[in-house]
Amino acid sequence: MNIEDLDLNSGMNTRAGFVSTIGRPNVGKSTLMNHIIGQKIAITSNKPQTTRNRIRTVNTSEKGQIVFVDTPGIHKSKNKLGDYMVSVAQKSIVDVDAVMWLVEPSTYIGNGEKAIIEQLKKAKNVAVFLVINKMDTIKKEEVLAVIDTYRKEMDFDEIIPVSAKTGAGVDELLDTLFSYLPFGTPYYDEDTITDQPERQIVAELIREKALWSLEDEIPHGIAVAIESMKFEKKLCRIDATIVCEKDSHKGIIIGKGGAMLKKIGTLARPEIEDMLECKVFLQLWVKVKKDWRDSDFLMKNFGYNPTDIDE
Repeated sequence: MNIEDLDLNSGMNTRAGFVSTIGRPNVGKSTLMNHIIGQKIAITSNKPQTTRNRIRTVNTSEKGQIVFVDTPGIHKSKNKLGDYMVSVAQKSIVDVDAVMWLVEPSTYIGNGEKAIIEQLKKAKNVAVFLVINKMDTIKKEEVLAVIDTYRKEMDFDEIIPVSAKTGAGVDELLDTLFSYLPFGTPYYDEDTITDQPERQIVAELIREKALWSLEDEIPHGIAVAIESMKFEKKLCRIDATIVCEKDSHKGIIIGKGGAMLKKIGTLARPEIEDMLECKVFLQLWVKVKKDWRDSDFLMKNFGYNPTDIDE
């Protein structure tokens, strides 16, 4: 049976619901979401706190529709932006049908994981899945020890090992998630894959390339603002500003003779073109906004609005 053969508006044969993904930084939440959707929506990097906003991605199939809510990694906050990110993640545990808690395949449970467990235990009428990611990094016989470690901490509705990188176990995860969702009509049309506007995705793609290219201490303090996007036939002209907190960081982002800024733009452009399905002329600028991560006004300007948490 194909999705075209179903009446998704009837709600009689299909399920629909919201599933939140939570976890510590760098456990692979965004990689898993991108694999499920089949398109890059959430950016990834090897640096913590990559995801800052609550991103909704939509998976529609013959079984129905799952709206995934990808959240920032839960971490110890050091500024208002950190407070915002943690609040987004914590809020996403409630008002959903299921929660996927992604963890790495380790038998060590630290204080950060224990804090998440305490929050999950408070979630009422929500199915809680433990998703052990990065199974491609350990031997199969080591999986049982990891499962046993977490089972002693909490009675999970399901425990499913996966590899977001290779896709192993992802189909089983989706099938099991659908079985926990209520019958009903979809929340989005079948062509929708995200609620993120194009400008936001473009800004995030540029920030991703900066994360990969810059030194460790700089990425936490950058944001990307899209100043303009103008479509001209088969060309899109984009002006974007990379915002940093220190004058010394500005020089590093620009690089000698503009080399680093050019590198970031060169890496970002092909993925932006793939998403927009047209040629892109990308101009990048760098500005300093000291301590913007502690400014409610500037955070809102860069797309991190504290009032969105309660929506």
